[in-house]
Amino acid sequence: MEYRLLGSTGLEVSALGFGCIKFSRCEAEAVTAALHRALDLGVRFFDTARNYGDSEEKIGRAIAGRREEFVLATKSASRDADGLLADVETSLGNLRTDAVDVLFLHTVSNPSTYDRVMAPGGALEGALRAKEQGKIRHLGVSVHRDLVTMQRLIDSGHFEVLMPAYSVLDPEGSEAMLAVATAADMGTVIMKPLSGGQLASPPGPEGEPISPDPVVGGALRWVAWHPHVTTVIPGMISAQQVDDNVADVERGPLGDDERRELVATVGNLRKAYRYGQECLRCGYCQPCPNEINVPEILRAFDIAQKYPDDLKHMGRQLYEAQDYNADHCTECQQCVEKCPAGIDIPTRIREVADFFAG
Repeated sequence: MEYRLLGSTGLEVSALGFGCIKFSRCEAEAVTAALHRALDLGVRFFDTARNYGDSEEKIGRAIAGRREEFVLATKSASRDADGLLADVETSLGNLRTDAVDVLFLHTVSNPSTYDRVMAPGGALEGALRAKEQGKIRHLGVSVHRDLVTMQRLIDSGHFEVLMPAYSVLDPEGSEAMLAVATAADMGTVIMKPLSGGQLASPPGPEGEPISPDPVVGGALRWVAWHPHVTTVIPGMISAQQVDDNVADVERGPLGDDERRELVATVGNLRKAYRYGQECLRCGYCQPCPNEINVPEILRAFDIAQKYPDDLKHMGRQLYEAQDYNADHCTECQQCVEKCPAGIDIPTRIREVADFFAG
């Protein structure tokens, strides 16, 4: 297992971390087995949250006796100081520890939430107070999609760790921000590396997950070995998943041929993913003879149609920022021949043009 410094925190974490979001639907015995197996194999970063059901309690019961062996992170979605301080007290009791290594302000993903948590009496004030009291050691923040808010959080200087979503299928625009965070000496913890569990092979004949799964393995290696990623936290629920994921990440970075094979395999799944996404954003359709950035045009369409209402405007902004939009398509079909997902791109581009014209 490779170990990396988590930004300016000085904490050393494993390249593969453990996302504990799914524990609420697992038996305690399975959770205990998975957590101990992870520790035995060198996993050293465990991430949970106050709103992950009974995840904290199960972690506390299972591995409180091995507390010195790992970096522990939890999250609070409270927006005011009093709520956050109450969450910290509850988390410490659940986790059976005197302090958490990293507390994340959870899902600060739009300007209004940013203003609330950063204002006097906001969650940041409570987090700083808890840090002074020694109940949390370092501050982080998780954020989805909104790159302007992400930049503001980095620039604020209050946070040592950034947690964005990033995957081979859906980078959420975060890739450029990973370099910005690294330049600011922040650690980067990647959530949703499997796009919420969607990056997986179809189940086997008995309905059981494929083990080991080449899609899962490739997707984890894609993210874990990104030059600006500190650790990646797939959700795991069994010792077998731990074994598979550790083995995959320890194989090291994907080679060029492996990256192409992964994209082709994901394309062959012929799935519609979160927010109706079908385009893999792989760029294999490029260059377009009419200079249309097809992946970005289709991403703008998905955002404007399917994202939460307070973020839909980002789709139009992205579309209008393109030098050449959907109206420039001449339906030459060159892109169709190169698309691993088999998308009828000219037809889709016409839909985009009609949508944004309206």
